[in-house]
Amino acid sequence: MSNHVGILGVGIYLPTERMTAKEIAKETKGIWTEEAVIEKLGIKEKVIPSSDLKDGTQEMGALAALDAINKTGINPLSIDVILSVTEEHKEYPLTTSALYIQDRIGALNAWGIDLQNRCCTTVTAMKMAKDMLLADEEIDTIMVVGGYRNGDFVDYSDRNMSMMYNLAAGGGAIILKKNLGKNVLLGSHIMSDGSLSRTAGVEIGGLINPITKDNLEESKKSLRLMDPVKMKDRLNEVSMQNWLTCLDESLRKSNLERKDISFLNLLHIKRSGHLGMLKELGLTEDQSIYLEDYGHIGQIDQMLIIDLALKQKKLKDGDIMATLAAGIGYVWAANIIKWGPYNE
Repeated sequence: MSNHVGILGVGIYLPTERMTAKEIAKETKGIWTEEAVIEKLGIKEKVIPSSDLKDGTQEMGALAALDAINKTGINPLSIDVILSVTEEHKEYPLTTSALYIQDRIGALNAWGIDLQNRCCTTVTAMKMAKDMLLADEEIDTIMVVGGYRNGDFVDYSDRNMSMMYNLAAGGGAIILKKNLGKNVLLGSHIMSDGSLSRTAGVEIGGLINPITKDNLEESKKSLRLMDPVKMKDRLNEVSMQNWLTCLDESLRKSNLERKDISFLNLLHIKRSGHLGMLKELGLTEDQSIYLEDYGHIGQIDQMLIIDLALKQKKLKDGDIMATLAAGIGYVWAANIIKWGPYNE
């Protein structure tokens, strides 16, 4: 059996509080109705963090890591590397999330580093983990882990921000192991378009537009499309094709074709986009998980979908799972995973 990388298991942490479609509609001050939030944006309700700040991104990542350890039975001392996909919005700026998680879970033999590719980070980090595992004889086990709550910055009265009304909160972890013999990560492909690098982001709080006493309250809800026309025009032009290119290239690297896909792991997007992707791939709604009861937990979506698909028995031995993500900046990515025992 040739060298390969498999998924040992996943862990999830979700806060207990929820924001309903009705509450989202109310916050938009008449811009969106409850029905439109449900049918168009695809949000019945979404996970939100607790109001007492216990659900920080680093801590949610740590709790998801502990869940993964509990589910798989792995000894934390056997983890060699922690790749943190925790967002930059965290408990304390300039602290290293991977190292916080290392300490919380007792992974004393690991080293860690923080990675960021917005909502694409997990798919990107999984490729990086695979490459590291196959290239370094001394690395056997890597945990990709993190937390997310960028919804804190959303101004629901901003018409341009409807694409981000779904932003939610939670933590996820996925453990990858060399020559596991099952759940094999096959081909990956990533594309980026740097012309969109500053079309969306938190506008107030950095070097260019620092927080002052005059803009303090505004800064708390300043995740914006800073160039909405450019961003939307460019995405309309290239986004779907870039996604399909990533998918087709990852399939090519896996010696597979679209017809081989049996499960779609797609981050939460508007309902029509999700259904459109299923149609493009010739799949049914039963061959995916749509996160209308959770919202979009950024780069945690892929791990949550695996967890839900296993619980719902939608992901079975022999299935070929296409995992798709995209992140502002702008980046698109795909991974192909063959679930179940590994047969070359």
